Amino acid sequence: MSMTHLVRAGGLAAALALLAAPVLASPYSTINAAAAATPITVHKLRHNIAMLEGSGGNITALTGPDGTLLVDTGIAVSKDKIQAALVGLDPGPLKLAILTHWHWDHADGDGWVRAAGADIIAEKNAVARLRQTIRVVEWEHTFAPIPAPDLPNRIITGETTLHRDGEIIRIRPYKPGHTDGDLSVYFTQADVLSVGDTFWNGMYPFIDYVGGGSIDGAIRAANVNIAMATAHTVIVPGHGPLGDRASQTAFRDMLVAIRGKVAALKAQGKTLAQVQAAKPTAAYDDKWGRSIIGGDLFTALVYRGV
Repeated sequence: MSMTHLVRAGGLAAALALLAAPVLASPYSTINAAAAATPITVHKLRHNIAMLEGSGGNITALTGPDGTLLVDTGIAVSKDKIQAALVGLDPGPLKLAILTHWHWDHADGDGWVRAAGADIIAEKNAVARLRQTIRVVEWEHTFAPIPAPDLPNRIITGETTLHRDGEIIRIRPYKPGHTDGDLSVYFTQADVLSVGDTFWNGMYPFIDYVGGGSIDGAIRAANVNIAMATAHTVIVPGHGPLGDRASQTAFRDMLVAIRGKVAALKAQGKTLAQVQAAKPTAAYDDKWGRSIIGGDLFTALVYRGV
C-alpha cells in the first residue's frame, strides 16, 4: 500500500513494526500514518498520463486543456501533496475522477475532489458500499457512510467511453472480483490500463469478501486484465510498481497456484489454523509476502472462498 515506499527503501522491518506498535491500533491506522508521512512520487508514463504513488493506492492522472482527470483519489491526509503534484504536471483545474472501487485508500479523497468542483464516476455497487456502514475485520476498522456531498455523482452500470485531451478512455466494470464494484480504465491512445486492486504488483492482494469479492473473482478479474493488455500495455496496479502483461500474468498464476493448494487442504477437512500451519504460500512468500499482507493472512483470505 502506501507502505510500499518503506519497503522499497529497505524499511520493511520498520513498516512491520508499525503494525505492532501500540500507538497504531490497526492496519487502517498504519496505512493512514504511512500516507501522511510518504511523499508523492510522480511517474510520467505516456503522452500526458502519469502515475502518482504514495497515498494508499496508486493514482493515475491525465492532464491537458480539458482539465485534470484522476483514476482514484487516494487518502485524504495526502490532499496537499497530491494537489502539489498535480500542479507540477499541469496548473489546470481538476475536472473529473474515476473510482476503481470503494476502498478508502483509493476513494478517501473524494470529499476534497468534489469540493474542488470535479465530478466523480463510480460503479453502482461501489457507490452503494460508500453509503453503508461496513466493518472490515482484517483492517480492524468500521467504515461509516461518507457524507452525501462527497459521493460520486456519476454512476455507471456498464461500459462507458469518454473523449478527453486526445484520449479515448474506456471504463469497464468487472464482474465481482476484488469487490463487487471494480472498474478498469483504459487510455487507448497511450495504451495505459489502470486496474485498481484487481492487480497488486509483487504483493499478495486483499480480497474484500464483505464487499462482494472472492478469490475466484480475483482470478477472473486477473484474466480479464491479461485479455485487455498487449505486450506493449503499461498497467497501473492498485498497489506496487508499474506493471505489464507479463507481471499481471505472474500475479494471476500465483493466485491460481495458492488457491489450488489451499482448496486441496481444506477439502481434506483441515481447519484454517491447520492449513496455515501447512504453509501453502511458502514457495511464494519471498516474492509476494513482503508487504502488509503476509502468507498467513493471504491463506485465510483464500480459505474463506474455497
